[in-house]
Amino acid sequence: MRIAHVANFYGPRSGGLRTTMRALAEGYSQRGIDVLHIVPGEETVHSPAMSVLKAPRIPRSGGYRMIVSVRQVIDQLEQFSPDVLEVSDRFTLVSLAEWARKHDVYSALFVHETLSGLATVFVPAGHVLRPVIDRWNAHTAAKFDRVIATTEFAAREIRDVGASNLRKIGLGVDLSTFHPRWYDNALRSRLALGADTLLVHCGRLSPEKRVERSIDTVAELCCRGVSARLVVIGDGPQRARLEERAAGLPVDFLGFIHDRGDLARHLAVADVTLAPGPFETFCLAALESLACGTPIVASRSSAVGEIIDGESDAGSVADNTAASFADEVVRLTEIDEPHRRDTARRLAERSPWTRTIETLLADYASRTRIRQAS
Repeated sequence: MRIAHVANFYGPRSGGLRTTMRALAEGYSQRGIDVLHIVPGEETVHSPAMSVLKAPRIPRSGGYRMIVSVRQVIDQLEQFSPDVLEVSDRFTLVSLAEWARKHDVYSALFVHETLSGLATVFVPAGHVLRPVIDRWNAHTAAKFDRVIATTEFAAREIRDVGASNLRKIGLGVDLSTFHPRWYDNALRSRLALGADTLLVHCGRLSPEKRVERSIDTVAELCCRGVSARLVVIGDGPQRARLEERAAGLPVDFLGFIHDRGDLARHLAVADVTLAPGPFETFCLAALESLACGTPIVASRSSAVGEIIDGESDAGSVADNTAASFADEVVRLTEIDEPHRRDTARRLAERSPWTRTIETLLADYASRTRIRQAS
C-alpha cells in the first residue's frame, strides 16, 4: 500500500497537525508502507517522503502557508501513484477527491476543526452562517470515500448533515517521549519561581485557543490568595496582545518549543495544564500532558471532556470563565499528587498511536480490496 497525505494551513509551528502527520508516517513506514507528505512551504523541495511546495503565507496567521495550485499537488500525486489519499484541508484541496475517484484511489478527509466553531470565533454573528456551513459539509463529505473525525465533538457537524461515510478514529500520543519520568525538580524550580502551583498552557497563540482565559485564571487564583504561576508554551499572531494582558501577573511566555523531549519535560513538571479553547476537536497537547502525568482542565464545550472520560482525578472540564477554571485547578491540586499523576498517565495509556494507525490501515485495506475486487 502507498499512502499520500496532503495538508494545507501548515507551518513550522503547526504543532498538532505536524505531530499527527509525523506519527502516522512513522507508523505506516514501520509496517512497510510507502508514504508521501505534500505540504506548503517557503520554497519547493522534494525528497522521497516529503514534497514541500512553494506557497504564500496566509496574512495574520502567524506563519501558516496555503497551497494555491492544486495542479502542483496533482503532479506529485501522479508521480507517487498512491493507493490511499489522506487530505487535511476542508477548503482549497477538496477537489483532490475528484482526482482520487478518477484514478481509483481511496480518499479520506481528516476533520481537524469544526467550521461552525471557527465561524463563531472569527466572524461577527458567525452562527448565522450555519446553513451555509451545513451545505458545504454535505458537499465535501460526499466527495470523499471516508470522512475521519477524531472525536464525537468533531464528528457532530458532519453527522448532522447525514454523511454515511463518517468514522470516528481517535488520535494517539507518543507514550515514550511523553512520560512522567521527565519530572525534573530543577526545571520546576526555574519555572515556578517559588510559586506553589505551576500551570502550563501549551498551544498556538490564536483567537480560537482562548489563551486569555488561562491568563485570567492565574489572575483569579492570585486574587484568592493561591500562589500560582503560569507558563505559556507556543507562539502565534496574538502573542503581543497576550503579553500585554499578562503584564504584572505571574505569567511567562516561553515561545514555541521545537524539541519534543524538551516539551515533555515542561509538561511533566506542571501541576495542571490548561486547555481553554472552547472548540477544540481533540487537543493533542492535552493528551501529551496526561501522558506526562499532568492533569488537565479544559473547556466544557470542547472535545477534551471525551478524552478525560470521567476520570475526574486526572482532569476536569470547566465553564468558559476564569472563575470556573480556577475552581477546577484548586480541586485537582488538592488531590494526592502521586495519585493524580498516576491516574493521568494511565488515562493516556489508553490512546497509543499504534491503535490509531492499525484502525486506519484496517479501514483502508478493506476498502481498497473492495475497489480492486469491483
